[in-house]
Amino acid sequence: MNTQDLGQTAVQTLCDVRNRVGESPLWSPAEQALYWVDIEARRLHRHDWQTREAQHWELPERIGCIALHASGGLVAGMETGIYRLRPQRRGQIEVVPLHQITFSQPGMRFNDGRCDRAGRLWLSSMVMDMSQASPAGVLYRYDRRGLVPMVDGLITGNGLAFSPDGRTLYLSDSHPSVRRVWAFDLDAEGNLSNRREFIDMNQHPGRPDGAAVDVHGGYWICGNDAGQVHRFTPQGELARSIGLPVSKPAMCSFGGPDMRHLFITSIPPAQPADGFDAALDGAVFVTEPGLRGLPETPFRA
Repeated sequence: MNTQDLGQTAVQTLCDVRNRVGESPLWSPAEQALYWVDIEARRLHRHDWQTREAQHWELPERIGCIALHASGGLVAGMETGIYRLRPQRRGQIEVVPLHQITFSQPGMRFNDGRCDRAGRLWLSSMVMDMSQASPAGVLYRYDRRGLVPMVDGLITGNGLAFSPDGRTLYLSDSHPSVRRVWAFDLDAEGNLSNRREFIDMNQHPGRPDGAAVDVHGGYWICGNDAGQVHRFTPQGELARSIGLPVSKPAMCSFGGPDMRHLFITSIPPAQPADGFDAALDGAVFVTEPGLRGLPETPFRA
């Protein structure tokens, strides 16, 4: 690991991998390993915490997000649907379709996603060409009842996270024309109500990309384009920011042996950004922010 000491918080690179679009960092407590995806490279990555061994698997299409599966392996949102993934040795991976989807227009895929505290999978979709600013994106819920649209009108749905008690769902739209985070009440059956603005990121540095929640209910959100990760209180007040050596942090999640590490994926900008280290663009970073996170709940079919 190469240390970057930025302000009061030390940030390190996890490994030598540089992603084209690094997303969906996911800690596996059973394996003591971090998984993440490179969307544009169509790759699933894994880093073993003890051995520092890095592996990756090639996939047949873009993969936007992953979650643990209660029966082993992973569940993933990809270009054409939701899939069960079983990574194996020597770069082989079993890809099993769970639910196929036809999006409302061409050029769409699943983007951000994770499971709520009850093991239901939530995923957002988006038009891959963000310059279209198309509000065709939808937040879906996937469980034994199938794939159900829950929130529509999204351009670039992101920021999915859940409060420690599982009663609040957070959702952002990271498109430059929106830059907002909303909170919803989430009931025991997976229904949403009481949508309200939680954070107007136009008042803070960066676009609201991927997110995570700590044990105290703090909401951590990547400030894409600003090279920062912000922590907001459950009341939506900015509590702190962590600076990064790259401009485009994409998604964060908690993990490590005692859930005290925060992992952050990143994306290379279209043009090198002033004041940042281009050699680290696309890297996965790890830091210890002084607060613990919660293990991700596996998907329960």
